[in-house]
Amino acid sequence: MNKEYSPQIIAFLCKWCAYAGADLAGSSRLKVPSPIVPIRVMCSGRIDPLYIIKAFLKGADGIMMLGCHPGDCHYEKGNYNARRRFILLQKIFENLDLEPERIGLWWVSASEGQRFSKVTNEFNGRINKLGPSPVREEIFL
Repeated sequence: MNKEYSPQIIAFLCKWCAYAGADLAGSSRLKVPSPIVPIRVMCSGRIDPLYIIKAFLKGADGIMMLGCHPGDCHYEKGNYNARRRFILLQKIFENLDLEPERIGLWWVSASEGQRFSKVTNEFNGRINKLGPSPVREEIFL
């Protein structure tokens, strides 16, 4: 029996905006891909790059970071910190040849349930095209 590929996607969601946007998408019955595992964080600026790397090394095929729009952060500069960390993560992934397109950063407000649905579906499609993470099959530690 041929087992169909279903990606494993971890989504770190800011409590104030992105998580509320995800909740709105769900209550509006918008289509959200089922392989996405949401993890609520207080602020996108609190997402430690080690969380991303650890999730990737543990077998996640894709990792999403979602936070408030720039200028709308409840902690004023958290999303700016998230953007800096995301750029750093992209460079780390590039240098380690780990397909940096498997991580992404988006801004979603609490009233943007449709945007949440759109970005999660687009990212799920991207990860489906890339296939399983090459790290998942390699045990190199």
